[in-house]
Amino acid sequence: MFVRAGRGGDGSASMRSEPYTPHGGPDGGSGGAGGSVILEVSGRSRDLAWLRDHPHQRAEAGGPGRSNKREGATGMDLVLTVPDGTLVRDEDGFLADLIGEGTQVVVARGGRGGRGNAVLSRGRNRNVHSVEKGEAGEERRVQLELRTVADVGLVGLPNAGKSTLLAALSAARPKIADYPFTTLTPNLGVAGGDEERFVVADLPGLVEGASGGKGLGHRFLRHIMRCRVLVEIVDLSGDRPDADLATLREELRAHDPELARRRRLVVGTKADLVEDAEARAAELAPDALVVSAVEGRGIAELVERLRAAVRTAAEEEEERTAEVVLRPARPPFTVRREGSQFIVAGRNVERWVAETDLEDARRVVELQRRLVKAGVERTLSEMGARRGDEVVIAGRVFEFIPELEGDINDGSA
Repeated sequence: MFVRAGRGGDGSASMRSEPYTPHGGPDGGSGGAGGSVILEVSGRSRDLAWLRDHPHQRAEAGGPGRSNKREGATGMDLVLTVPDGTLVRDEDGFLADLIGEGTQVVVARGGRGGRGNAVLSRGRNRNVHSVEKGEAGEERRVQLELRTVADVGLVGLPNAGKSTLLAALSAARPKIADYPFTTLTPNLGVAGGDEERFVVADLPGLVEGASGGKGLGHRFLRHIMRCRVLVEIVDLSGDRPDADLATLREELRAHDPELARRRRLVVGTKADLVEDAEARAAELAPDALVVSAVEGRGIAELVERLRAAVRTAAEEEEERTAEVVLRPARPPFTVRREGSQFIVAGRNVERWVAETDLEDARRVVELQRRLVKAGVERTLSEMGARRGDEVVIAGRVFEFIPELEGDINDGSA
């Protein structure tokens, strides 16, 4: 998605002029702050389809200041709802892991409003005509990824019977067919009856090499990380059920070693298609469970074992919490080179230039000191600026004279 926060409103340069007070002085109000773009977890949001179809989102801009010291209206924040379990990344990497109803993250902050001349007039400088422009809102490209949050994850090779088992355990009706990769996205169902309910996720089929990107690759494996309990499903009617289980476990371990320590249950499916189902299941694991979704065999026992496993896993694990990366605020200024000129942009530095009477040598000296203290001179030198180069700030062109090379009292900037 491309998100853009609202721009801050400009300050007003109004001068009060009323009967009997023709020189009432500055009375321009400040502009309002722009709205921010916020992502918020909502139970009403089930997927990211709407955001995928509307990838450009913009928040409202702040209103300009007005006369009589009236401030501009604050721009409304744009709150976009996302499902529980949404991961957010931007150009700098991981930004947030949104878990829990109401969890929020600001992905683009609105610009601050510019100050009006009523605020800028102070001390001996009471007759201020210059004002500040509103600050531009942040622009950012973000990537959203939904990772299913479930208590139980059904994992297995393609056509192992995961979707059929989910339909037997819950009221979910996933697509079931006799060809591989029927399930392309996770299907969720609620199992457990009226007692302790738990959420079951039917995850896309896994093939050998999925940890390296084969088949559905990470589109499958990324969802497993959210599941408390893994159910390793093996087709007992296959040629080598034991080899299928070994392949499944190796891919899980290769994706994340932590998955090898996750609480798990081995289930042999399609028992109605083989005569020696119990013997085949015993070769997989001593406590492997034999089920047949078509006949209903073993389903009740599976529900009880899953309920107990989920309860134990929930007691052992730490509470799932949201994670948001707090990054430093936007840099106070930026410097870029365009041809032979160096362009300095930033709210404070541009304001300092706008407030300075460049015909007053003392004010120019004060401006230069502020720029040196802010690190502008050091940054220009690091980018290759040399004495005599042109530096542009807020549309004004200056000659670069480093403080250490020139006499700061000569009025140059």
